[in-house]
Amino acid sequence: MGTTCRTLDIVMNSSAKPLSVEANVERPTSNPTQELQDLQASRGAPPPALPVAVAGGGETGRKPSQASLRTADPEFLAEMQHESQRLESATPQEVLAWAVGRFAPKFAMATAFGPEGMTIIHMLAEIAPETPVFNLDTGYQFAETLELREEVKRRYGIEVELKQPELSVEEYERVNNGPVYSHDPGRCCRDRKLKVLEQSALDYTAWASAIRRDQSPDRAKAPIVGWDKKFGLMKVTPLANWTKKDVWSLISKEQIPYNPLHDQGYTSIGCFPCTRNVLPGEDERAGRWSGFAKTECGLHTSD
Repeated sequence: MGTTCRTLDIVMNSSAKPLSVEANVERPTSNPTQELQDLQASRGAPPPALPVAVAGGGETGRKPSQASLRTADPEFLAEMQHESQRLESATPQEVLAWAVGRFAPKFAMATAFGPEGMTIIHMLAEIAPETPVFNLDTGYQFAETLELREEVKRRYGIEVELKQPELSVEEYERVNNGPVYSHDPGRCCRDRKLKVLEQSALDYTAWASAIRRDQSPDRAKAPIVGWDKKFGLMKVTPLANWTKKDVWSLISKEQIPYNPLHDQGYTSIGCFPCTRNVLPGEDERAGRWSGFAKTECGLHTSD
């Protein structure tokens, strides 16, 4: 197929508002604009906040998400890399304050209400309580997890938005002849979590993640600030340098609410069909997708 090159530019203003983008991409001879418009219409979504172009690559039979087609300007990425290195010695609160100042109002936080997420919500409530916070509600979350949403509202006055897939659990299992998680948890995560974030990402230019580097090999190299090519956003990781002990020390000191399942041996909590409590000596994330060669839902991996 013949190709031509197209350069897309958005200039990031000097007041440090969201995002400067410049991408050199190969443009198919078909009409990518129409394809994207058709895809947007089928999802009932507004036009993307940043220009996108249809590019090759991706898994066979799967269209790349609109968010993943957004590409950041190399000069901007170099600046963000410098900022990330500078923030290595900053406190999580300082990282969050920087992110709010740099990207708000297009800065948001995604949370699964884990101890790290609750810690960041606690910090945001003091720094910038207006920051949008959302949860990827798969329909399979523990009741105890969703109860924390109400506790966050009572304690901090923050309304956590539930971002949900197009199909309810009942509809999803009906069209797939039963639970997908029982035989293909990767697809279930992709359908009910990753695709939801891909769509939500179009509303923002940066998001805060609550991962720690010491949680798993996939997370060990997470920068404080980095380009998340999967979702087409800057990803800010305030707790990257913290340990589990650091998190729980602050929770105890500040009386931050947390999921009571943690007191029952659930060290990492996801969806109830794919989460079990952890036995003594097991890895922190050993209770996730037990029995499968899977330790991540895909939000924090590069593939």
